[in-house]
Amino acid sequence: MRRVVAALACALVCVLVAGCGPLAQTHHNPGNSHEVSTGRPSARPNAAITIAGGKVSLPSGWLEVAKGRPVSITVTSDVADEVHVHGYDLKAELRPGEPVTLRFTADLTGVFQVETHRSKLVLTQVAVR
Repeated sequence: MRRVVAALACALVCVLVAGCGPLAQTHHNPGNSHEVSTGRPSARPNAAITIAGGKVSLPSGWLEVAKGRPVSITVTSDVADEVHVHGYDLKAELRPGEPVTLRFTADLTGVFQVETHRSKLVLTQVAVR
């Protein structure tokens, strides 16, 4: 039984390490891939984000929000896409040049990515405490 547990633990560690490897380099280029935002947190629960030429004009770092506070994220893209807030399962279609605003109450604690689906860009993260 111990061998089975040890083998499963080893397999899990290998999967986790392999799964994290390619993303490590993207931490140096925020807004261009599935990476963690590395800037300073913003105490404001609002963000205005622009996507142009495949690049993201980020707000200052990530959004840090107290649990129970309202959050408003406005995204304007130069191409059609879909924006999604993970954990809250909010999504909206992006039409070129038309701002879309996602509003929600931060009632779940944790860190939640806001990303586009087709172009796979992480726009920002919302840290709810």
